[in-house]
Amino acid sequence: MTKAPVEDQRRLLDVQALDTRAQQLVHRRTTLPALATVKEIDGQLADLNSALVASRTAASDLRRELAKAEGDVEQVRTRATRNQQRLDSGAVGAKDAQALMSELESLGRRQEALEEVELEVMERLEAHEDTLAKLDEAHQKTADAKAAALAEVDAQTAEINAQLEVVQADRAKAVDGLDAALVTLYDKIRTQLGGQGAAALRGGRCEGCQLDMNQTDLSAIRAAAPEDVVRCEECGRILVRIKDDRPKE
Repeated sequence: MTKAPVEDQRRLLDVQALDTRAQQLVHRRTTLPALATVKEIDGQLADLNSALVASRTAASDLRRELAKAEGDVEQVRTRATRNQQRLDSGAVGAKDAQALMSELESLGRRQEALEEVELEVMERLEAHEDTLAKLDEAHQKTADAKAAALAEVDAQTAEINAQLEVVQADRAKAVDGLDAALVTLYDKIRTQLGGQGAAALRGGRCEGCQLDMNQTDLSAIRAAAPEDVVRCEECGRILVRIKDDRPKE
């Protein structure tokens, strides 16, 4: 059985209190509300990024479609202008003139139809560009919100880290001079049990697992020498015997 001075065992409760405080600070640091906000905003940004990619792709496709429509209209317009110039020159015969006039009528109808297509594409492109502008604005606002949330995380984390440094410094002072074997055992148990390696035995109850001890175990603990490091039979934590360890009536 491990042995350690009675005072060292009692001081172990001070170390445990500091370790519990440090654990609470670490938990607080990893569960900051601002971190949840950042995670939520990241989801929003992911959705906006997907929407932006789709919108930019659609707008790009429409620009190509518009360029083609404009090219088709210009091609028909150029041909119509050339035919009109030939007619106006008077250098063509009556038969050719008739053919040119017929083609001009056909080109006019063709140009009108192509211009309708061009207008429809322009309207669709305008709508997509309007949507794209709104998405860009929403993305910027959301990115700004994330930056603000991250700044809040940084500020709160810095504050917690400062508190943690103080606790860790106090812990180092509390451990200084304690029986090395006792501290080693305590740290081992604390690691195994998720943070608590020592607890007071008060009123016949382990304040670690909060279970009342049976009379047999209590008798064994009372029979142990004060320097003996005793442990709870239920949870395995080091029991620091307080003056009154009798079970409550």
